[in-house]
Amino acid sequence: MNLAIRGIDGSQVKWNTEGSFLNDLHKDLKADFVLANPPFNDSDWSGQLLQNDPRWQYGMPPASNANYAWLQHMIYHLSPKGVMACVLANGSLSSQTNNEGEIRKALVENDLVDCIVALPKQLFYNTGIPACIWFISRKRTGNGDRKRTGEILFIDASEVGFMTDKTHREFTEKDIAKISETYHEWRKRDGKYEDIEGFCKSANIDENSKYNYILTPGSYVGIKDEEDDGIPFDKKITDLTKTLAKQIKEEKDLDEEIKKQLKNVGFNLD
Repeated sequence: MNLAIRGIDGSQVKWNTEGSFLNDLHKDLKADFVLANPPFNDSDWSGQLLQNDPRWQYGMPPASNANYAWLQHMIYHLSPKGVMACVLANGSLSSQTNNEGEIRKALVENDLVDCIVALPKQLFYNTGIPACIWFISRKRTGNGDRKRTGEILFIDASEVGFMTDKTHREFTEKDIAKISETYHEWRKRDGKYEDIEGFCKSANIDENSKYNYILTPGSYVGIKDEEDDGIPFDKKITDLTKTLAKQIKEEKDLDEEIKKQLKNVGFNLD
């Protein structure tokens, strides 16, 4: 139905009542491109029945959450030059429980993680939680792009977009273009990519290891610089000092008034 709504040919889709984990209908498939939006935080994926599955090359995913099972299932089906993009819950970027942290570390150390994009909350109609996009690349030394071995691009788009109503957020075409162009310029051999404070950062694996292999973009991109409002710095300091002095005086006056009123009813705090 999802494909039909978007006018995409679904004739090769095979109906599978058992699911992709228990019954992999594409065992021999090696794809150049994988694009997926699997269920977030699926706790009923029958992981306990798949303890020795060959797809878990980077660690056994927990039976309580399928996020890293999905990632490894797709990586398993990538060709030697394959690239994939997978939408997952934000928790997949930082979870340290049930072996997920170790799997994430293995993905990073095996140089598979190409880019992480943090998305805003309320972007999806079936959940309000924030999500992220994992870009995985099997070959980061070619594919017509520059060599990116040991690098990860972090894009923080968690504040991008606009609210269409009280519960739903959308991206404009300009928003989408900004995110897409940032990634592609970073990959190009002669790209014009530059780190932007508060939005994007190209980090190496050594930097990632310092964060214990947590991949949350906000940890890397920093805080966006405030726009210059044209007010001289000296005036800002003077105004701030006056405001603080006024607040202190008001607080002292309030303390004195409280003491006065308490004294009137028999309590002396002096």
